[in-house]
Parts: sequence; C-alpha cells; structure tokens
Amino acid sequence: MGSDAPARGTLRAVLAQRAFTRFLCARFAASLAVQMQSVAVGVQVYGLTHNPLDLGLIGLSQFLPFVGFVLIAGHAADRRDRKRIVLLCIAVQLLCAVALAAFTTLGLKNLVPLFAVMIVFGVTRSFMGPASNALVPNLVPIALFGNAVAINSSAWQVATIVGPALGGILYAAAGPAPVYATVAVLLGVAVACLAGLRAPRSASSAEPLSWASVVEGLRFVWRREVVLGAISMDLFAVLFGGATALLPAYAADVLHVGADGLGWLRAAPGIGAAITAAGLTVRPVGRRVGATLFAGVATFGTATIVFGVSTSFWASLVALSVLGAADMVSVFVRQMLVQLETPDDMRGRVSAVNWMFIGASNEFGEFESGVTAAWWGLKPAVVVGGIATLAVAALWARWFPKLRDLDRFR
Repeated sequence: MGSDAPARGTLRAVLAQRAFTRFLCARFAASLAVQMQSVAVGVQVYGLTHNPLDLGLIGLSQFLPFVGFVLIAGHAADRRDRKRIVLLCIAVQLLCAVALAAFTTLGLKNLVPLFAVMIVFGVTRSFMGPASNALVPNLVPIALFGNAVAINSSAWQVATIVGPALGGILYAAAGPAPVYATVAVLLGVAVACLAGLRAPRSASSAEPLSWASVVEGLRFVWRREVVLGAISMDLFAVLFGGATALLPAYAADVLHVGADGLGWLRAAPGIGAAITAAGLTVRPVGRRVGATLFAGVATFGTATIVFGVSTSFWASLVALSVLGAADMVSVFVRQMLVQLETPDDMRGRVSAVNWMFIGASNEFGEFESGVTAAWWGLKPAVVVGGIATLAVAALWARWFPKLRDLDRFR
C-alpha cells in the first residue's frame, strides 16, 4: 500500500490544477461525442450503400480539409488564445451533430449532405488538434507534464470505450437520429466546461502570418531526427495498419454481429489503450524510450494481422484490445517527445505537424483501407496492412538510429 502513495499523490497534484481538470472534462465529453458519432455515421453509410469504399470516403471527406488547414491552424495556435480556438471548434462540431440529426430525421438517402458535414467537421479538427495539444503544457507545471499526458490520454481512451459501445447500443435500439442528438448534448457540455476555463496565456509568437512562419513547424521537425522519426513512423504504421474504418463491414460480413457488436469492436482498442494509459499514469515510460516505441509499433502490426485472419468475435475483441494498448504506448512516447523538445512559442506549429501526420494516418488511412478492401477484399486488406506495419518498424529502426537507441526524455 505504501508504495502506491507517491503515485496517488502525483495524481491528486495533477487533478488539483483546476484549469486542467475543466479541460479534461471538456475533452472527455467531446471525445465521447465524436466516438458515438463515428459509429452512427459508419453504420448509417454502410447500411445505405453496402460499399466498403464509402466507408473510406468518410475518412477522405475529413482528411482533405484537415490537411489543407492544419498548418495554418498551428500558426493560429501560436498567435491566438488556444482556449478560444478549442471552444469555437467544439461549438461548430455541435452544429454539425445537429445537422446530422436533422438530415436523418428528414429521411437521408443521398450521402452528399452527410459528406458535406464531415468536411466541416474535418476543418474543425484541423484547428482544434494543434490548439488542444499545445494548451496542455500551459495548464500544469512541467514536473507534472508526463502524468498529465497520461491522464489526458486515459480520459480520451475511456471515451473510445464508452462512446462506441453507447453509440452502437443506442443506434440498435433507436436509430441514428437519437445518437446524433446525444452527441449534440455532450458537445454542449464540453462548451460549458471550456467557457469557464481560465487558462494562462501562452508565449505567443510575434511572427506575422506568412508562408515561412506557417511551415516553420515542418522545418523544426525536419531538423530533429528523434521527433521526425517518431511521428513519421506513427504516420505510416497507422496508415497501413489501421483497420477501424472497415469495422462496420467486418461486423456485418465477417463476424455477423449487429450495431451493438460493432460498438464493442470499436470500443475494444480503447479498452486496451485505457488500461495501458492507466499504467502509464502511475509509472510513465522513463528508460529505453526508443526500444519501447518500436516494440509498441511492432505489436500494433502483429495484432492487426491477428485481427485480419480472425473469424471469431471474441478473438477479434482481444486482438483489437492489444492493438489499442500498443498504440497507446506509441501515442504517449510521441506526445512526450513533441512537447518536451519544443519551445512554447512553437508548440502550436509543431503540434500542427504532429496532428497533420496523425490525421493523414487516420483519415487518409481509412480511405486507403476502403480502397484496398474494395480491390482485394476485407481480410487480405487488413492482413497486408499489418505486414506493412511490421516492415515500417524494421525500416525506421534502421533509418532513425538515434530514436531507436534513445534512453530517456529530456
């Protein structure tokens, strides 16, 4: 019992930062809403068309505006109030949820309005990501930053567990419109939490908006091998290995479960990640940082292959849980490297680069998964993606030796 006291004390110290706690509540409510919405949109689209390519187009409709605005968003996060940027983005996402509920109530048959809403949603994510990530170091002392990252990740991962499961159950019981209405309510809660947040101002950059200032984050990352290796490896690993976009098709055509089963499949990576994040909250990664990162990516690829060949619902849940745990390790290491290697007046732009890589791997990865599944079939597309992820880990270990051999964070 005594050995756990320092860990409990650290946890209390982080949560005692009132601004961080309000931010944490807002992030949890918004993440829960987004996860519920993702399940509803996927099931609704696949139910209308039964075409896996359309599942990929959901990701593409968010990715294109995201990648188009994210570097500008990073510059904005270094020049403007980061809290206000996050607040505005969540408010627009609330309007998106209301629009989806309205379209569904009116009898959605054409996917164009839905994709239009997803485009707007992608724009909000491009601005929210850099501002949100860069805001966290302003809310807690640097000595508590590692624990704050783990707690923040834990909240997000719990949302990825509860959100898909709740969204799937609610969709199965009442259809998509009540899901979107619930999403709107949760986003309203997030807006209320952020509205009362008193965050210290960041060290704002004085650079005027220009092409040079916008791409400075790219130059910064390019000059630091450790940061470049970490975020680029995550980009290609998730780009090839991400199978979550295909879960609606997997649930219906391979595992033969309904919307509630799909909800649990979507929740499974979050379960594994949440358990891992809880462990990292108590005992963050301190030594053998590089080796830990590469082990996480290799495990992610292996779990993807296992999921690809599985025809058992329970085996698939286990594989997805392991996949989520491995991804959590990668997320933790990458966030620590990006934030601790970057001065505060550059954090928005560097976070934008990191967010751009994350968005490319997630949204464009969903499009890539949809295309390969349409070409080769569901199972071959997932298995080949897992093999490609293992290849990425091996190549990056050779190309980025400083990252591979990194022992400690700064």
